[in-house]
Amino acid sequence: MRLTMPTAVVEGTQLTVMPFREDAVIGTMSVPALVQLLPSPRAEEDAKKLQAASGLVRRHAELRSTVQRTLKSSQKGKNVGPYADYIADGLKGELGAGWSTPPITMWHAGPLAAISDEIAPGTGLRTLTIAPGTMVIAIDGETQTTAWHDLYDNPEAHGLTYRELAQVRVPFELYVDLAPADARQIFYDRNVQGVAVAKNLAMSMDQRDFGTQLAHRVAGSVKVEIDGKRVPFAQLVNASKRQVAQSDKEVITLSALRALVITAIYGRSGLSRSAETVYEDELPTGERPEQVASTVVSLLTRLISDHESHFTGRSAITAPAVLAGVGIAVHQAMPWSDRAASLDADGLDRLLADIRWEREPVYWDGVAAKTGTTGRLNFSGGVKDSGGRVADAILYPATEAGLKIPGLRA
Repeated sequence: MRLTMPTAVVEGTQLTVMPFREDAVIGTMSVPALVQLLPSPRAEEDAKKLQAASGLVRRHAELRSTVQRTLKSSQKGKNVGPYADYIADGLKGELGAGWSTPPITMWHAGPLAAISDEIAPGTGLRTLTIAPGTMVIAIDGETQTTAWHDLYDNPEAHGLTYRELAQVRVPFELYVDLAPADARQIFYDRNVQGVAVAKNLAMSMDQRDFGTQLAHRVAGSVKVEIDGKRVPFAQLVNASKRQVAQSDKEVITLSALRALVITAIYGRSGLSRSAETVYEDELPTGERPEQVASTVVSLLTRLISDHESHFTGRSAITAPAVLAGVGIAVHQAMPWSDRAASLDADGLDRLLADIRWEREPVYWDGVAAKTGTTGRLNFSGGVKDSGGRVADAILYPATEAGLKIPGLRA
């Protein structure tokens, strides 16, 4: 008896995709499919594991090295653990709807094993098949890829199960049959061409950050007069820009207001936290979040009300470094501040009452600003650069013996 051979069937991983150009598609895949298609970058950088690995894995690692940065001993590698925790928290519902991971960008090094016609006419949807042993490399999103590997290797450590992970869909885009040079170019374009978001601006978008939450509360808790109408101060706070222009209707940025909040909570140490997420369990020892929030919001809304004309008039008080320095002074009136240098609310009012907020070199040159060759004052100094000098000038007037600090008072 002779056995008949089966008809040719292309075996491999099948994905439902939609092309968006002749050599690229988008789609979603399961986590098991992802970890099967994309070997763990961490494992491919382990010399001992690689030495004992199959020839296919070694070739994959060699090709990966031509289009990717190393993971080991880099900030990229350090981000894997927090990224895995973030994904796990999102999957468990702890972050609500406010979380996201970008599509992983992959390179299929060679032609596809097969791609079908449209599944339904007019939809663009097709099924492609990636043959076993095909080289597929993550050229963008490798930190996320490694995080998915960590989750799948030990889901219980993150409060998940294999069954839960198997139900997750991971978005991707796949570039097919590109030359290595083109894959490297995509890596460059994705990582260099885009403009990185300034840390302070990014922080002002973080709604889980305690400082950002309080900044929004402060902005919404006080009203100021604009064109004869009382409006929420929030209308004068720009939440989408790093700095406001003279033509903007807003007078300060949310990141600058957040710097005021953070330094009011922490004092001088808040200068270094202006671009870091602040969590409720990191507040001053023994202080409850609701008590800190109530005290900070109360004092800062009073501050803005008392200096309303200086804010609406775009005086020096609206500069980020000046707000940070003012926050350090405000910190002295907080119940958790150093008792030896503490103030009450009235004492704080007196301390700030005779500050000259006009944008004049005689007051601010060398403190929070520099005078240019044209004589114009430039408040370009950052929170960390100038916030401490502003605080010194407020807390220790130049009239006091032995101090060589520019005076902010007439």
